[in-house]
Amino acid sequence: MAQCVDRPRPQPGPGQLLVRVELAGVGIGTVRMLRADPVADPGGEMVGTVVAVGDDTDSEWLGRRIGGVVFESVYDDHVCAAPALVTAIPEGVGSAEALAVVRGGLVASGALHAAGSVAGKSVLITGAASGCGHLALQLARAAGAARVTAAVGSADKAGFVRDCGADDVVTYDEQWPPAVDVVLDGVGGKLVQRGVDQLAPYGVLVAFSAAGGAVDAATLLGECKTVTAFSVALPSRTRPELVRQWREQMWKLLREKALRPRVRIAERAGLAGVIAEIAARRTLGRMAITTR
Repeated sequence: MAQCVDRPRPQPGPGQLLVRVELAGVGIGTVRMLRADPVADPGGEMVGTVVAVGDDTDSEWLGRRIGGVVFESVYDDHVCAAPALVTAIPEGVGSAEALAVVRGGLVASGALHAAGSVAGKSVLITGAASGCGHLALQLARAAGAARVTAAVGSADKAGFVRDCGADDVVTYDEQWPPAVDVVLDGVGGKLVQRGVDQLAPYGVLVAFSAAGGAVDAATLLGECKTVTAFSVALPSRTRPELVRQWREQMWKLLREKALRPRVRIAERAGLAGVIAEIAARRTLGRMAITTR
């Protein structure tokens, strides 16, 4: 059960930034963490302002508005962050927009990158109403996809995903369109194999859900289908220049209003209720908590 407690402000160690948190994201990862350990102190994405730096840390970070990921205490007033895991937020980009893209946008961008070019192709996205999924819909459209299908858990989410750019909407209980060129799977479980079954010859499925899922390799062979995966952690460490390119592209799309994150902000006292909504799969877009 989420609860508010008082504790001392942390002090940044060597190579760390102290960030006054403005907004913090809440997602299915938060739910899984708290299910595994109800007294966990979750991390996640946040935006805020750097108010102090530790030893051996560039003082130019001071006063910057930044967004990124921390591994714990993301719902505190202040958190310590590693410079490698945050980025400066450009002028003109709102805090809610930035929160939506600093992790969810990178995952959506990376999943599309893993699929190869989607220009002129048909794309199906599962978990399409989620914080990451609704961005993937828009990014696929911006990348020139010919037709984008949103797969969602219930029909009442159809209006939301259509507003985010979906041409077609299907639920997990309905028949899906056949011969899709690309499937981006953000749900996992049985939907991984189902996505493979919907692929056209030479089609690609990109799995990016932490929920896992199994694939029968025999179902790939006859039509030369491909299954690959994406997680933002590895390219952040080994291909930072690629991650920077994705960020720059998202900042550009935000400025052009070609990418419009949907973010719902709740008070910190309402965190437990937000977590319950996410667990029940009732939310749309990115959920966030304000710490102010």
